[in-house]
Amino acid sequence: MTGRIVRWGAVLGLGSVWWWAVLRLVLAPDAGALEGAVAAGGWGLSLLPVHCAPKSRAGARGVARWRHAWRSAATKASPRPRSDGGSGPS
Repeated sequence: MTGRIVRWGAVLGLGSVWWWAVLRLVLAPDAGALEGAVAAGGWGLSLLPVHCAPKSRAGARGVARWRHAWRSAATKASPRPRSDGGSGPS
């Protein structure tokens, strides 16, 4: 329970600081490098993948399983048409 409160406090606190910086950049003529750095840093953090998990927990395939998957997918392709098959009606 305490972890959830701390997490929400951090989210709300950092989110409000980021919005303060963005609004100050847009509305205040004397906004400076601090506001720009906070806004750019918060935007940059939003680009990070947050749903990462270790390979073992993510169900990632091992090298041998990938090779098998690639080989089996390659053999399931439809056969090439024969050269004497002709074309469809035009």
